[in-house]
Amino acid sequence: MTALEHEAPVPTTRTVAEDGRVDLKLIADLIDRGSRVLDVGCGDGSLMVMLETRRGVDARGIELSQPGVNECVRRGLSVVQGDADRDLQHYPDSAFDYAVLSQTIQATENPKLVLEELLRIGRRAVVSFPNFGHWTVRLSLLLKGRMPVTRNLAYSWYDTPNIHFCTIRDFVELARDVGATVETAIALDASGQRVGMRLPWWFWNLFGAQAVFVLKR
Repeated sequence: MTALEHEAPVPTTRTVAEDGRVDLKLIADLIDRGSRVLDVGCGDGSLMVMLETRRGVDARGIELSQPGVNECVRRGLSVVQGDADRDLQHYPDSAFDYAVLSQTIQATENPKLVLEELLRIGRRAVVSFPNFGHWTVRLSLLLKGRMPVTRNLAYSWYDTPNIHFCTIRDFVELARDVGATVETAIALDASGQRVGMRLPWWFWNLFGAQAVFVLKR
């Protein structure tokens, strides 16, 4: 068995159409109540609001875009403007129970450094990302010879913020490279349903549209 074949029990996942971003709801369910959480690349603060209201956490955020920071402030959230590639070094070791990076690692300049910083800052790191190894992506490249545009990779090649596409297999290798242990791994198909937990990694890599990992040092 690979590390991908083990996952902690989580509530049944609803579809994307019903609930919006399924990865955010999974992340919220994976985080212990009352924890201290840093949301890196927090966007408009949707996850922070969910964590505070559903899990009673002490949530802090760091966001690069000014509109995102403005929306977080409007919501009364504790957020600073900063860059995940450069500003995480200013946080002390083990300052948070969880450091979260949702749908952002592929948009960073140095994913390995960012992941190492997450694991330094938080006792656990929670990372979600779109899977570039999904069968629809492969088929689009094979048949059309063009960079794919999908629900989870919704940008054209010339205006995408994603600069380091990766697959589920790639991320597992990265986790090993930084010496992290995969505590929980969940793959979601294109409809937002969980891919079978006992299936081998290659199946996840082919049919998982996105993934959520919980890592620890």
